[in-house]
Amino acid sequence: MSTFLHTADWQLGKPFAGVEDPDKRVLLQHERLNAVRRIATLARERAARFVVVSGDLFDSPRPTQSTVASACSAIGEIGLPVFAIPGNHDHAGPGSLWTERFFLQESARLSPNLRVLLDENPVSFEGAVLLPCPLVRRQTASDPTAWLRSPAVFEALAADSPRIVIAHGSVQDFGSASLDDEDLPGTGQPNLINLDSLPAESIDYVALGDWHGTKQVGPAAWYPGTPELDRFVRGGDHNPGNVLVVTAVRGAAPEVEVVRTAGIGWHDLEFEFVGNLGPVQLDERVAALIGTRADSDLLRLRLRGSLGLVDMHQLDTLLEGWRARVVRMKLVREVGLVPTEDEQNALTACASDPLMARVAGTLISKARGNDEQAEIARIALRELYVALHS
Repeated sequence: MSTFLHTADWQLGKPFAGVEDPDKRVLLQHERLNAVRRIATLARERAARFVVVSGDLFDSPRPTQSTVASACSAIGEIGLPVFAIPGNHDHAGPGSLWTERFFLQESARLSPNLRVLLDENPVSFEGAVLLPCPLVRRQTASDPTAWLRSPAVFEALAADSPRIVIAHGSVQDFGSASLDDEDLPGTGQPNLINLDSLPAESIDYVALGDWHGTKQVGPAAWYPGTPELDRFVRGGDHNPGNVLVVTAVRGAAPEVEVVRTAGIGWHDLEFEFVGNLGPVQLDERVAALIGTRADSDLLRLRLRGSLGLVDMHQLDTLLEGWRARVVRMKLVREVGLVPTEDEQNALTACASDPLMARVAGTLISKARGNDEQAEIARIALRELYVALHS
């Protein structure tokens, strides 16, 4: 029996180009390192024997020296042996990161517990056998696990040691429709893994990487997902931000526990201003997601409906505050300006300034449309109303 942690897709050094504030981009990058430290704590708490990283330890095959040094330092804090394979983001091959002088130097000095498995050969450790399937290029047309289809691979293995496959790629008929890939180029489904072709009776656990959510895809096959979220989520079955605690036994089904490790919140909220639902109710919904925190959340808002002048001004004030507090706010704003009857009267019945009243009437008329001129008129109306009541 072997208890270990299964994790993948750390993607250390991810640039987070969609975040405009450079300081907040750095915050997200540091949080990914903090997730590695949370993995270290979890490993000690669960008395794990080792940690398996199923690819994409780094976001790039050429991470900066600073990223390499920080990663090695965090991995060293785990203390336990860490076994990793190259994934599609940090693939191996001639001249890869894994054979560069600087990485070898820093790994030996800061993380002697890290072992990167670059060859398709069984590795025995602490009563378990690891069967690595490293990627030597970003995309390959062949199944990364193809070498395990030969019965000869298993003939020399210990009869009582659990066999753990480590692979990175997409399983057949398992797409990525639940990912929000707004910041990623479309790559289709390379590196396809056919789980049905593996000798199930000879394998006790398949530790997969590539899919960023936690998901079981076979009786003994799991994706742990990325331990720290890196994008907004689409779809109810997508569950990123976890690590798996696995107990594998030869010839038996593995025990798998999902443990939360994410530190940053990524929130998605749709809200329609209709009826009695206004900025106050939206504020309550957002507060339920991010509380009074700052620099700890990303927020995607989809707003629809219509508001009067006062409520629109209140909405602008709320958005200004949220934008400053969160790491990133992605806003889809489809909110029309429809002044209430009282607001229209306050603007158009201004006896002390008939010119202002005529301008307001013209703007109200133009603001009813859906073109660019109507949007300009709505902005002008808001500014006019605020100026008159400030």
